[in-house]
Amino acid sequence: MVKVRFAPSPTGYLHVGGARTALYNYLFAKSNGGTFLLRIEDTDRSRFVESSVPDIMNSLKWLGLHWDEGPVFQSERAEIYRKYAQKLLDEGRAYKCFCSAERLAKLREQQRAMGIKPGYDRHCRDLTPEQIKALNDKKFVVRLKVPLEGQTSFTDALHGKIKVQNAELEDLILLKSDGLPTYHLANVVDDHLMGITHVMRADEWIPSTPYHILLYQFFGWEPPVFVHLPVILAPDGKGKLSKRHGATSVLEFRKLGILPDALLNFLALLGWSPGEDREIVSLPEMVRLFNLKKVGKRGSIFDFNKLYWMNSVYIKGKSDDELFALSLPFFKDYGLIKSETDEAMLKRIIPLFKTRIRTLSEFPPFADYFFREDFTVEEKGVNKHFKDTAVFDTLLNVKNQIERAPKFDAQTIEDIIRQTAEHTGVKAAKLIHPIRIALTGKTVGPGLFELMEVLGKDIVLARLANARERIRL
Repeated sequence: MVKVRFAPSPTGYLHVGGARTALYNYLFAKSNGGTFLLRIEDTDRSRFVESSVPDIMNSLKWLGLHWDEGPVFQSERAEIYRKYAQKLLDEGRAYKCFCSAERLAKLREQQRAMGIKPGYDRHCRDLTPEQIKALNDKKFVVRLKVPLEGQTSFTDALHGKIKVQNAELEDLILLKSDGLPTYHLANVVDDHLMGITHVMRADEWIPSTPYHILLYQFFGWEPPVFVHLPVILAPDGKGKLSKRHGATSVLEFRKLGILPDALLNFLALLGWSPGEDREIVSLPEMVRLFNLKKVGKRGSIFDFNKLYWMNSVYIKGKSDDELFALSLPFFKDYGLIKSETDEAMLKRIIPLFKTRIRTLSEFPPFADYFFREDFTVEEKGVNKHFKDTAVFDTLLNVKNQIERAPKFDAQTIEDIIRQTAEHTGVKAAKLIHPIRIALTGKTVGPGLFELMEVLGKDIVLARLANARERIRL
């Protein structure tokens, strides 16, 4: 039975690269009727960030990636790792290293000066039992005793056969001086004890895998199938996506107003194809279609614009009630919703903006003029559409006609504006743009006539009457 794990280190918020790894593990498990385990690899206490644990779990839940087992915390399993480290020591597969941090720092400095790749020089590898006994009151780490000859190989499901000469490997640390394991020992022990059949992780772990293969061999265990996933590249295609390129964590995209199903869809396509040039795929469809053979080897570019486009597609697909519930927290945070009247207005404007917004966070500033009078007027619009101050007289003319009209609806408003344009001998756009600016302060937005109907007659009349005062040239 297929069993996979997502095993993040709690050193910060969940990165979208980690979220994609979790997604691929989830899809592979579910598409094969298997189990998805969450394991928190928190043995590096120097880099541990306490707030990142709830963030990781909340981010996964928000995305809809619910684990079947766990969470398992490695920090609570230290005794297990020490037992297996001792087994390696007893069998001569590992050794105690008593080298101080000062000696190792000096060694690296000397190696760099000589143009040698920095690495441990195996100073403690062949200490006699008597020497070890004499040093046993000193702090030590446990290092893997890598064979000095031959090669270590493994087959990756994406990259094929990978071979490494053992002479290129170093005796890395398995157990630290604080008694906690490094990633290398803990992940191998846990993957075996937890019955993990497939290890799907970032391809940056390929250089470490030969060490893991050696550990499987030393323990006499069957290794899992390794699947090293391609990196997510920055928008320019040069290097790995990082914080300097913009939002990179699930939490940041959530705050931007990216919908979870949109983010999942976008991440799934960064390295995997459902076929038939499909771009919009739901989570259940992903489970049905997911196949490792359709996962690529090369890194995929993180295109922010495509993510925003995809999010707009998912926004359009929401019902008005769903979009109201999703938007309400963003409007409250922006200070626009303070009463039931404001909530009623938000419900009315959702159909106007539904096809125009890319993220939920851009919705409130785009629609602020429905909720307050102190909205900002865009200077570029004023400079373009109010060069001729006679336009203010035309706005008053429109205002007077609206005031006398028997009805106030989008069609009546449109008729008035187009008739006024015809009588004054100008194109309708010459009126529509300055009216929009006078009413909203913005140069773009929903259809003007529908917008005016929702604003209400009293507000429209007042803003047209006060246009000269609001728009000071």
